Amino acid sequence: MQRRKLFAAAVAGVLATGGLAACGESPNANNANASKSVDFLKIGMPNGTQTENHNPFAGTSSANALGYKWMLYEPLTQWNPVKPADPVTPWLASAVKWADDYKSVEVTVRDGAKWSDGQPLTAEDVAYTFTLIKGNDALNQHAIPFGDITVAGNVVKLTFKTPQFVNQNKIMASTPIVPKHVWEKIADPTTDVNKNPVGSGPYTLKSFTQAGVVLSVRTDGGYWQELPKVKELRYTSFSGNDTQATALANGESEWSFVFIPNAKATFVDKDPANHKLWAPGVLGIHGLYINTTVKPFDDVKLRQAMNMVINRTDIFHQAEASYFHPEIKSVTGLPDGAGDAFIAPEYQGKTFKVDVEGAKALLASAGYKLNGTTLNDPAGKPVKIKLSDPAPWSDYQTTLEIIKSNFAEIGIEATVEKPNQDVWDANVQKGDFEASMRWTNGGATPYDIYQTVMDGALLKPLGTAAQQGNFGRFKSPEATTALKAYANSTSDAERTAAMNTIQKVFVEQVPMLPVGADNVGGAYSTKNWTGWPSDADPYSGMQPTQPYALQIVLKLKPANS
Repeated sequence: MQRRKLFAAAVAGVLATGGLAACGESPNANNANASKSVDFLKIGMPNGTQTENHNPFAGTSSANALGYKWMLYEPLTQWNPVKPADPVTPWLASAVKWADDYKSVEVTVRDGAKWSDGQPLTAEDVAYTFTLIKGNDALNQHAIPFGDITVAGNVVKLTFKTPQFVNQNKIMASTPIVPKHVWEKIADPTTDVNKNPVGSGPYTLKSFTQAGVVLSVRTDGGYWQELPKVKELRYTSFSGNDTQATALANGESEWSFVFIPNAKATFVDKDPANHKLWAPGVLGIHGLYINTTVKPFDDVKLRQAMNMVINRTDIFHQAEASYFHPEIKSVTGLPDGAGDAFIAPEYQGKTFKVDVEGAKALLASAGYKLNGTTLNDPAGKPVKIKLSDPAPWSDYQTTLEIIKSNFAEIGIEATVEKPNQDVWDANVQKGDFEASMRWTNGGATPYDIYQTVMDGALLKPLGTAAQQGNFGRFKSPEATTALKAYANSTSDAERTAAMNTIQKVFVEQVPMLPVGADNVGGAYSTKNWTGWPSDADPYSGMQPTQPYALQIVLKLKPANS
């Protein structure tokens, strides 16, 4: 599952970073009267200016960056990352039956669903969607090895060249189903902006202006379940974490996934009765990806030394406000709690400790020399590294400054670069970077974490976009073989053996320096709407950019009802 959308790629454009005044009333018009009922919800993300693009497959589209694609387009099932062991919820599929070897699946398409233009949603639409993805590598972001795709009545059968045990939710719960009669007329589905989106979801596009994106609830009577109580969704893309956090505090925004420094004082205490934070942890991590094609960082000894001096506790308290990305303690990179059951026996109880002197000794044994405050590599060149992340991502920027200071302790001169988001995303995908903080994919097991970092199946030549992982161009046949074995295994024992090998490569060869755990949380207000997920009712994650956001909107009820 792809969860981390706070930093979803976004292209520069015309969407303003202010409020939604153009929607016909002030964003705070309803804040003065708590008893006044509202029928709209204000959703924000700190992703900067956006260009109008409603393409649900384009990672850089405004629909993806703000998350409203899931209100227009729906998946076949819904999956809860907070409780990954729970059964999936049928959605556009009324039933999903996987073969024992996970090399095929039969999908029964729900009766009664209609597209927003009035045409019925059929098995042909589902088959067409997967055929479209199969035939276009740019759309096949998870590199699913599709085989034959056939239709028999209202059942679609998908076959695969390899078992898809680890990709079940990517296929069923993360694929937006599109109408064949619309998309078969689109010349290039990778670049088309989908100006007039036709979807199966409960909302349609009302407007895209410099004030924001507005969706209205469907009025055609064709939605397959009860319509949401929220009649209008108003999306704003704020310039960064600070402006988004301010908007949450003053009521200009009611729901977001954003890092908020000193969250209690700056957000919760502004309205203790209504301002809430919920950040459930999951199997996904954040860390410093190292471009292993850039010398001298192709040297595993240097990467090991760098890993030894990262002060993760400082990062947790100073960069993550002691809540946002819990500190990674296990040397395996697996988060406490969620990852405990998967840690290999040889790494049980082994945790990160800052060891500057140990790092210096390791470097000296590998031919590096520390001359004063400068580390020279075995060829005599000073070791320098560029750390890059977009400026608006304040927690990542603080993290980079801490890492810069940590590296200086062993003589590595680091500089922090702040490219805009679309440039950064393109550079990371093409391998045009030296080191960058980034997230991993996540799922019900650690497989997705390690695959994002190390899988040779995702390895692309420098200059070719690697959309789903191995951004550091890490080459390890051992890791690739073990990842494949885990995905294809037919028993728990086989998967455990493969996972132990995967962890050994990650720990010893350090393709990425793990820093913090992921969460699927959000900041929200109960002033106008109730029914949000919580510890008491963790029915989904809390990020407004994920497929389950639709489940949340469908459960919301007016606070004064």
